[in-house]
Amino acid sequence: MMVQFLLPFEREIAELEERIAHLKSQGDEEGAADLEAELQRRLKEIAENLTPYERVLLARHPMRPYALDYINAIFDDFVELHGDRLYGDDPAIVGGLAWLDGQPVVVIGQQKGRDSQERLRRNFGMPHPEGYRKALRLMQLAEKWRKPLITFVDTPGASCLDDDERRNICGAIAHCQMFMAGMTVPNIAVIIGEGGSGGAIALAVANKVLMQENATYSVIQPESCAAIIWRDEKLGPKAAEALRLTAQDALQLGVIDAIIPEPSGGAQRDHTQAAQLVKEALLRALNELRPLSPDELRNHRYRKFRAMGVWTESAVLSE
Repeated sequence: MMVQFLLPFEREIAELEERIAHLKSQGDEEGAADLEAELQRRLKEIAENLTPYERVLLARHPMRPYALDYINAIFDDFVELHGDRLYGDDPAIVGGLAWLDGQPVVVIGQQKGRDSQERLRRNFGMPHPEGYRKALRLMQLAEKWRKPLITFVDTPGASCLDDDERRNICGAIAHCQMFMAGMTVPNIAVIIGEGGSGGAIALAVANKVLMQENATYSVIQPESCAAIIWRDEKLGPKAAEALRLTAQDALQLGVIDAIIPEPSGGAQRDHTQAAQLVKEALLRALNELRPLSPDELRNHRYRKFRAMGVWTESAVLSE
C-alpha cells in the first residue's frame, strides 16, 4: 500500500482535512461545516495561484490517476493486447480494444506504475522501441477496423538507453507520428500527466488533443532544460516558466484543443470525478468528429498541425 504523498502546497489542505475529520468524530457538525467551507476556499485559491513548476509537480504526483486507472474507469470490456510482433512486449505502453459509451474503440496509454517494482517493470513510463511498435500495431488495427483511436499520454520521454538506440527508438517514434497523421478514422489524444518530448507526441498526432488542467506538455523536462541552459538543474522552476508547458499555455499557443478540468486540488484527490470529466470530454470530442468523412478527418489533422508554429517577419530595408 502506498504511503500518502503530499506536495508542499498540499500540507495545509491535509491539516484542514484532519481537523474536519476530528470535529466530525466529536459530533461538531457546525464546526466541521465551517472548516469545509474554508477548505474549498483554500483549494480554489491554491489552484488559481499555482506556478508552472508546481503544475509540473502535480503532473508527476505519484497518486495521480494513470492510463490504466482511466481506461478501467471510463471504458467497458477492455481487452489488453500485447507485443509488437517483432521483438517483445513493453509494459510502459498498454493498449487494446474497449467500448466507450456503447461504441467500440481502440485505446492506447503510457503507464508509469504505482510502486517501486511496477515502476521498474514499466521503466517509469518511458517506452522502449517495442512499446511504440506495439502502439503502431494497435493504430493499424483501428484503421483497418474503422474504429476511433484514443490515446493517453503520460511520459517523461521515451527511453534513450544504448539498447533503445540500437533497436531504433527514433524510427519507432517517427512511424507512430507518420501513421497517426494519415489515419482516416477519428483519433483523440488526452495528456493526463507529463507530456514529455517526442515520447509524448508519438501518441498525440490527433484530430483532438485534450489536456488535463494540471498536466504538462513540453519538448524537455524543466530540470534538464535548466541544466543545459544555465548549468544548474535547481533552476527548474525558472525553466518551467520559460518553456510555457502548462495546459493554459498550450491552449493559448494552439498546441491543444481543450483543457479538461480536474477535481478541486487536482486529479489525485478524486480519481472517480477525474475519470468522469475525462469521459465527458472524450464523448464531446468524438461527437464533433463523427460527421467528418475519412478524407476530411485526415485533412483536418493535416491543417491543424501545419498551422502550429507559423510565424512571419517583416524585412527591414536599409536606406
